Amino acid sequence: MADIGDSYGSKDIQVLEGLEAVRKRPGMYIGSTGLNGLHHLFVEVVDNAVDEAMAGHCDRIDITLLDDGGCRVADNGRGIPVDAHPKYKNKSGVEVVLTVLHAGGKFGGSGYKMSGGLHGVGVSVVNALSQRLVVEVDRNGKHHRMEFAKGGKPQGALEVTGNAPRGRSGTTVTFWPDPEIFSSEGTDFRAQTLLEKLQVYAFLNKGLEIRFTDERPGHDNERKVYRYNGGIEDFVRHLNASKEALFKRVGYYGASEDGQEVEVAFQWNTGYYDGIHSFANGIATVEGGMHEEGFKKALTNAINGYARARNLLKEKDERLLGEDIREGLTAILTVRLTDPQFEGQTKGKLGNVSMRSLMERATNEKLGDWLEEHPAEARQIVQKAIQASRARLAARQARDATRRKSPLEGAGMPGKLTDCSSRNARETELFIVEGDSAGGSAIKARDPERQAVLPIRGKILNVERARLDRMLKNQEVEALVKAVGAGLGDDFDLDKIRYHKIIVMADADVDGSHIRTLLLTFFFRQMQALVEAGHVYIAQPPLYSVEVGKEKAYLKDDAARDRFLAEHPGKHFEFGRLKGLGEMDWQELGETTMHPARRTLLQVSVEQATIADEVTSVLMGNDVEVRKHFITTNANDVRFLDI
Repeated sequence: MADIGDSYGSKDIQVLEGLEAVRKRPGMYIGSTGLNGLHHLFVEVVDNAVDEAMAGHCDRIDITLLDDGGCRVADNGRGIPVDAHPKYKNKSGVEVVLTVLHAGGKFGGSGYKMSGGLHGVGVSVVNALSQRLVVEVDRNGKHHRMEFAKGGKPQGALEVTGNAPRGRSGTTVTFWPDPEIFSSEGTDFRAQTLLEKLQVYAFLNKGLEIRFTDERPGHDNERKVYRYNGGIEDFVRHLNASKEALFKRVGYYGASEDGQEVEVAFQWNTGYYDGIHSFANGIATVEGGMHEEGFKKALTNAINGYARARNLLKEKDERLLGEDIREGLTAILTVRLTDPQFEGQTKGKLGNVSMRSLMERATNEKLGDWLEEHPAEARQIVQKAIQASRARLAARQARDATRRKSPLEGAGMPGKLTDCSSRNARETELFIVEGDSAGGSAIKARDPERQAVLPIRGKILNVERARLDRMLKNQEVEALVKAVGAGLGDDFDLDKIRYHKIIVMADADVDGSHIRTLLLTFFFRQMQALVEAGHVYIAQPPLYSVEVGKEKAYLKDDAARDRFLAEHPGKHFEFGRLKGLGEMDWQELGETTMHPARRTLLQVSVEQATIADEVTSVLMGNDVEVRKHFITTNANDVRFLDI
């Protein structure tokens, strides 16, 4: 071992003080410095206002996107404490909250019995990553104000600037994100993304009014208002609006015990997928957890018990499985508890065991009562589950045929698949290519050790409108399932995937977009864990080529071409518009779209399952008017397209 001598000593240990650590490593606190990270700042500020609403002290939140790029969030809650903090005696509570990491009223004090704030990183991080922040507090009849400069530096102490207007109380935070931090995608908030989040907050907090105004030039400046007196019942109606409901009524029950509360709203539709979405203290538990486990177990018991008691399920009939009963179910589960324990890869799984037993008891008792009180709806639920059970049995043989074969069973792979030689899934990629001609080029262009190619012909089945038994009769779907090798639906096992990158490669035209959408619908509905784990990608073939001296450069899109022209002022270039994948020669396809060092891939993600579920149903379902409205409403945000 080499003698390091005096080259490394205590002088080399860097201590990052205060908010400096946040600016040094922003990704550790907000996930990224792209659009998702920018929107995380917004969520942190709004979360504080929502926690006031959960605590019963706030019934209105006003959000404004200012014309100078700032964002203002105002609530009519209690207001951040303005008195001197007992530990930091020369600082007010306001300054401590805005400048000290992990400072707040949600860590065991009496300020909040239930809150979602423990899941976040605190408004001090917003301050650290802003070029300016102003906080105003109306409390005890006085209006207080404090301003912070770039990186959260106080510009003087908290001061009283006058009386609070009309006895108002509450907190207003206005911040301007720092362009230096968010340099990759800028500081331009996407209004539709924020509205989707705000609508969910309003659904989960019955009676809370959330008002949103976008004052930026060129944007829709009309105020949007969300307020749902029906709470999660309205949430279920909203999610089922693009589907055909099995019955008009939305069921609801709730229960509380030892400071813990559960609420459930539910309604079945005629579709083939369940949409169970759970929340704990307002936080989406995308990986489920104890509350979901308790609900699913009790739901299966309650429906089977009712079906047997009413002789809708004969003695000789097999017991209905949970997957049969949940087919077409839309349900919102929301729980509130004083000390939520979050687990899982994304901290989106609730681990409190006591919540499982409370949810199970509540569902067994309250859902059982609901079924007895609504016999017509109960009969429809049981009949749909019986149909699903028959379809499941009919699909069993087809499903078994698609399971991944062992290496000794060579017939397990689809004939069209050109596999790679490596069996290390972590380094392999599967290209799903539209058309045989593009497939032939891709096979020539690939790295045969690590890249596999599966050509598909035409457009695969729209799985949003098909049950499993019909789906598995489709040759293209069967080939996809065999190639991925991990099963599908409830049997999908992420640990068995044969490739860690599944790359959809289709032309940049209308047909190619349709094929991409059909494939992504299939992955989201039948292999959702594959999408959530970040294994699905979309290839981004360039639109243009241009000769620069003796070299050929490739440009991804119109924006890249404009940047290229700006970098070469006064020069004239001939841009070649690249043709479809099948019309590229294989060398060009490999150079631009498949070579790991030179290609561009778009990773497909699911940030919010409720919104993804709704959008998939709208775009791929049967309701043409709802789909048309969605497309025209979102057309202006096409630059933010997140497939």
